[in-house]
Amino acid sequence: MGDDRARVSMWQRCSIRTRLTAITAAVMALICTVGAAIILMAIRENVREYHVKNLVTQAVEITQQVHEKGRVPRLPDTPGTAIQVFNPSGTLVAATPNVANAPPMNRLMMQPTGYATRNVCDLRAFPGECKIGIYFPFHMPDGVWRLHIAVPDVPWYVSFTVLGLVIAGWIVLVGATALAANRIVSRTLAPVDVMTSELAEITVGDLSRRVPVPWFHDELRRLAERANQTLDRAETAVDRQRRFASDASHDLRTPLTAIRTEIEEALLHPEDTDWGATAQTLLDSVERLQALVSSLLQIARLDAGAPRRHDPIDLAELVTSELALRPRGVTVTEQLAPDVTVTGDRLHLARLLGNLLDNAERHAESNVTIKVARDDGAAVLEVQDDGDGIPPDKREIVFQRFARLDASRKKDAGGTGLGLPIARQIAENHGGTLTIGDSPRGARFVLRIPLCR
Repeated sequence: MGDDRARVSMWQRCSIRTRLTAITAAVMALICTVGAAIILMAIRENVREYHVKNLVTQAVEITQQVHEKGRVPRLPDTPGTAIQVFNPSGTLVAATPNVANAPPMNRLMMQPTGYATRNVCDLRAFPGECKIGIYFPFHMPDGVWRLHIAVPDVPWYVSFTVLGLVIAGWIVLVGATALAANRIVSRTLAPVDVMTSELAEITVGDLSRRVPVPWFHDELRRLAERANQTLDRAETAVDRQRRFASDASHDLRTPLTAIRTEIEEALLHPEDTDWGATAQTLLDSVERLQALVSSLLQIARLDAGAPRRHDPIDLAELVTSELALRPRGVTVTEQLAPDVTVTGDRLHLARLLGNLLDNAERHAESNVTIKVARDDGAAVLEVQDDGDGIPPDKREIVFQRFARLDASRKKDAGGTGLGLPIARQIAENHGGTLTIGDSPRGARFVLRIPLCR
């Protein structure tokens, strides 16, 4: 664990807000950098064109003065500007001081008859420098004279002023983007912070609290709704477990108390005790306790969602095999349609059928009817007795754990009240339903399970 924590990078430790802000700022910085480079290139090209136009204007002025005066006028001594004038024989007749003794700037020559401008680097007169130059030939009575002018090239940053403005704009845009992204992400994640705080205060002792649901119908609203649904299920499960523990402790206490009472009474009067009858009474209590524990274990496995088998099961064959193993205290009428096959766990479905038969035989007067049929794409299993039946307002109560109606307690005081809840949960685990339907007499339990495809 320590090595895993050590390998976690600083980036992984940052919050979502910080990461999104950093990513947004980085993307904006990349965009601004590309934009700044394009802007500097465009400005530099414009400045170069401006310098070229100035060179052409300056060359025209110098040649006009030479035509008018018949000689080369005083050349302007501007820092960084180099001018050379050659007569038809190639003799340097005038030059600025910085190239007066320098080799001719012949690399500026493009064509002998017309003027041309070009960018050149490493002239012999200016090694290591780049220049914008113009070659300007003009005609005089004695032949063609040549004028060479070179000025410093525009640097990539154009000027420190322009570079400073571009950098300032870059900083402002990236900073504003990072600030806006941080605020937007903070407002977006504000409901998450509220939900986190609320969830941190929810304890097992108080599961009634819920996280607030955001106003907007977005992903965060769905997250809050799912969290509340999870809390609903958790609260329902905890309440069910509490009721289960309370009811189980009560029902376990009853046979244990009976066993303890029998033993204490026998020990108080050992000479008057019918040990055979006492043993039989204790055995009955132990059997009830064993049945209760078995049902509790079955309930626990079903609640835990234990994986079940998915085998094809013929309901008619299942009913026939189960009835063959049961002693019959009442008459059983079978109405079984063939080839009604479902997919499920045979042991679980046999337990469901056994619980329904136990309940039916317990309340029947003389007959229990079992039907298997198809109905609208579902397999239907009905178990009906000819007893007193269940009132409509009590039909859901019998499926509650440990719930037993008064009539049921009179019929069988040793029941656990878990048979029907287990049967319904097995039905639901198989994608089906178990309900109580109307009948002219007795109780009619109806199981519906999807047919096997």
